[in-house]
Amino acid sequence: MQSIRNRAAGRSARRAAALIAAAASLALIATGCATGDSAGSGGGGGAAESITFIPKQLNNPYTDVVLGGGKDGAKAAGFSATEVVGPLEASASSQVSFINAETQAGTNVIVIAANDPDAVCPALKEARDGGAKIVAFDSDTSKDCRDVFISQVVAKDVALIQTKLISEQIGGSGEIAILSATANATNQNEWIKYMEEELASNPDYKDIKLVAKVYGDDDDTKSFQEAQGLLQAHPNLKGIISPTTVGIAATARYLSTSEYKGKVALTGLGLPNEMRPFVKDGTVTAFALWDPAQLGYVAAFAGKALAEGTITGKEGDTFEAGDLGEREVGADGTVIVGPPTTFDASNIDKYDF
Repeated sequence: MQSIRNRAAGRSARRAAALIAAAASLALIATGCATGDSAGSGGGGGAAESITFIPKQLNNPYTDVVLGGGKDGAKAAGFSATEVVGPLEASASSQVSFINAETQAGTNVIVIAANDPDAVCPALKEARDGGAKIVAFDSDTSKDCRDVFISQVVAKDVALIQTKLISEQIGGSGEIAILSATANATNQNEWIKYMEEELASNPDYKDIKLVAKVYGDDDDTKSFQEAQGLLQAHPNLKGIISPTTVGIAATARYLSTSEYKGKVALTGLGLPNEMRPFVKDGTVTAFALWDPAQLGYVAAFAGKALAEGTITGKEGDTFEAGDLGEREVGADGTVIVGPPTTFDASNIDKYDF
């Protein structure tokens, strides 16, 4: 047991030194270590000892739910050391110094939600060369930079449910806009691509016109301002899709006290606890999401299976994800967590996250 504590202390010292050198201007949060019976040495072989989560940004309500599931999953999977590190701003290169620090610390498993699929790749490849297993979750890296990707749902399904909801809410015709997260976010961009394809090809949507795409960078203030700007720039706008929990909440807050409440529809991906007051007051009719905690939970078990060599990330691999049961690796190393849920006045009080 003492050897586990010593290795954890050594990792912490190396991580701290790397962060002082490479990321002094960024934020670091450590969730602390828990000792257990699982032990190992180095970054990749034997038992899974250490796991670090690197989200897009810290202090994001959606991220907090995902990371809560990740910590629960790491504990259930038997990791002896669990860390959370990351930037306060979701910029393209903001995660690189944190990856480098984990590589120097000899972390067994790095779980990352990429702000930019390419910017993080060189650092992740170096981590893999050092023996770490890389699990992307929520927002993918380029495929050659990780071992598996834990995806919320089938990407096209996320797009289809949002286009369906906005069409229903604006009566099938009119101008709409999209308020997304960062311009380089892998998940949002894939959903938007499918939305655009669906709007262009589905005859049910022939009278809907996408007039603008803007980015709030998953920042509450900027998202609020972008929503305000959309309505000023497009006076005939009938609806907004915001496929990001920060963006939809900020847009709802703006609409709720503006002249556009009840006139401009809003849908997208939101947290029930954040969106409940806007559903109750009529600002928002319906929106969608999945259970974010399951992303982190499954990612932890995937990391354990990779570190212990029971899976390699190839299509057809299977692993046990604790209470969520067996999961299978699909094409391109992707593991699907579950289908999206639509939230409205009839069911929103049944959910607490």
